[in-house]
Amino acid sequence: MDLRAYYRRLRQAEAELTGEEFVMVSLATPEGGKAGIRTEVPRAVAAKLLAEGKATVASEEEAKAYREAMREAKAKFDEEEAARQVQVMVIPTRSRRKQRE
Repeated sequence: MDLRAYYRRLRQAEAELTGEEFVMVSLATPEGGKAGIRTEVPRAVAAKLLAEGKATVASEEEAKAYREAMREAKAKFDEEEAARQVQVMVIPTRSRRKQRE
């Protein structure tokens, strides 16, 4: 592997990216990478994935759909967590000693 060429591709990919967060779509790789898996990554990781040919930047529609799906999953998770929490309130009654007297 030519390290100069690799780092040149890495710097070029990072220069082409604008913004800080990107939704990436994976490509099939000989190491067993699955195609079509979406994930959100920071700029440096996105540049590395592009330089290595392991992923592409998602289109605007794909990114919007991914983020909406993540928002819905988070809302569902929060709702399930709230339902799991049982709130118990203990209300003290008069002590029995006072009642006997």
